[in-house]
Formats: sequence, C-alpha cells, structure tokens
Amino acid sequence: MLTADAVKTRARGLGFDLCGIAPVGTFPELSELRDWLDRGYAGEMAYLNRTAEIRSDVRRVMPSARSVVMLGTIYNTDRPYSTEINDAGEALISRYAWGDDYHDVIGRRTQTLCAWMHDQHSVPPFESRVYVDTGPIQERVYAQYAGIGWIGKNTCLINPELGSWLFLSEVVCSLPLTPDSPGLDQCGTCTLCLDACPTGAFPRPGVLDATRCLSYLTIETKGTISPESRSELGSHVYGCDICQEVCPYNDAVPTSHDPVWQPRPLFDRPRLVDLWSCSDTELRGAIRKGPMVRVRLKRLRRNLAVAMGNSGESEARAALDEKCGTERSDVDSLDEPLVADHVAWARARLTEEG
Repeated sequence: MLTADAVKTRARGLGFDLCGIAPVGTFPELSELRDWLDRGYAGEMAYLNRTAEIRSDVRRVMPSARSVVMLGTIYNTDRPYSTEINDAGEALISRYAWGDDYHDVIGRRTQTLCAWMHDQHSVPPFESRVYVDTGPIQERVYAQYAGIGWIGKNTCLINPELGSWLFLSEVVCSLPLTPDSPGLDQCGTCTLCLDACPTGAFPRPGVLDATRCLSYLTIETKGTISPESRSELGSHVYGCDICQEVCPYNDAVPTSHDPVWQPRPLFDRPRLVDLWSCSDTELRGAIRKGPMVRVRLKRLRRNLAVAMGNSGESEARAALDEKCGTERSDVDSLDEPLVADHVAWARARLTEEG
C-alpha cells in the first residue's frame, strides 16, 4: 500500500523542496472566497466568480477525493530584491517571471510524481488530478493544511525555513493518505508587508484587494491603466514582490540553482530603455515559454511606457521620442492604440518633470 512517507521521499527525489498531505474537508478558509469576490476585490478576474462554488470544496472537482498531496518548489535566485535597487531606470519584473513558465516545468514534475503513485498503487486503481495554479483549487489553503507553511498577512504561503518564494502544485487523489498537521501562523504582530505595500492593497491582514495590487495592474488589467494608478507603478513592468521582499522569513532563504528559474538574459536586471528599444520579434522571443507571455506584447509595451514615464530620466524621453518620431521596422506594437495612449502619457509626464 502506498504511504504518505513514500510519496514524500519520491517527491524529494524529483526535486520538490516541500511535500505535505492535506485531508479533504470543509475548511473555514475555503468559504472566505465568496465574501472576497462579493467585495469586488477580484476586479477583472471573472473566472474566479465563475468557479467560486467549485473552489469551495475540492470534492466538487473530484468527488472521490480524499487527500491532496501539496508540493512546494523554491524559485528564489541570487539577485537583489527590488527594495534594494535604487535606480528608477531599472525595469522591475516579478521574480517568478524571470525564467521558464512554471506551469510547464512544475506540471511535468508533478505529473511524473502522480504517474509513480499509480505505478506503486495499481491495485485497486485510484483517481487523481494534477494542478499547477490552473485548476479550481485554493492551493494555499490546502498547503497550510498539509503543513508546508501558513498563509501570511500578505496572503502568500510562508514556510518558516524556506520563506515564500515557492511555486505550489498538487496531486488530488482518492487515496486515504495519512495527513500532516496544519501549518501554524507565525507572523505574530509583524506588519512589515502591509506597511510596505505602495498602493495600500491590503484592507486588512490576510486580505488583498487585487484591484489595488501592482501585480494585478500590470498583469491582469487588459486595457487602460487608470491615470491615477500609473504613477504608483514606479518602475514595475510585470508584477510586484515588495510584500514578500520585506518579510523577515525571506531575509536569508535558500536560492535555487535550477537553470529553469534563472533570469533569461534580457530579464537579468534590465534597463527600461533597453527593453523598450527591443524589436517586437526580440521581445516575443524573450517572453516565449515564460510566464510573461501571459500579458503578450501589447500590454508589456504599455507597462514599459508607464514605467519610463515614471523614471524621470532623460534617456527614457529620448527613447520614447525616437520610437514615436522615426520609422523603425518590427515595432508594429507601437501602433496599438493602447500602447500609444500610455506612450503619450509618459512623454507628457517626462516633459512636465523635465
């Protein structure tokens, strides 16, 4: 019979840094999603409303579910935090997006673990589902009940030894594996993450108003970024890590040497003007098979324009003027109305400050 210990041993062998078993149940945290949605905190993420009922209980996804094998993978690399960078001309990209797409990489590894579980327990057969941030599963809740961490005041899963730079994935299965004890909240009275948020996106500890979050504004917002929000973006062009960077549990955490998480050359501490000066083909190639492909080229250009407008640097104004005033090949994305609107805003802002 397949045991929880055997699953954990195999998970470590496959490169997972954390593995715990959560039971299937009606945990109180699962019901909080409905209130969060009703308050409008999801913004344009309509898919969350469509799947809210399913997300309230994993058995709505798989009625035979009895255990959730939760897995954590470190993606932290040896680069400085954005809070350590004092250069308005450097493009800030969320740490998780520097390398390959975790959905693909972690998905394959989790599928490998699941296949091994079936090989080890073929009789009687059992049901399973594998997810990596894509299924209607409240992963952080199950991760907490699997004992691999707790949900912090910044809503991230935090492990006391490894911090919060973790990709989560899971195998939902019908096996009655021995569950682990839930992770205990160790945030205490600390409010560093709440205090550091540049947009005040936390109405209260443990609750994120996504519509105020820089990650939402740069990734989930499909159209125009509101004028009042543009200046708040600073140099962020994709995501934001501030609430994790200031967390004491991330002060001295391990780094991963896995090549798939290392920064791609174009995203290794890039300057805004260098990214802006790339052709469309170069940018498409850089984001191909990476997390940033999610925003596609148009929104990436939009975000770059806003960040350049916020930089206050003369080289940013010169780069924007060059793109707007000359014929360049392979920059058709600049003709997109969404991009042009934000470029005009950036040029006006730089002129005012100039």
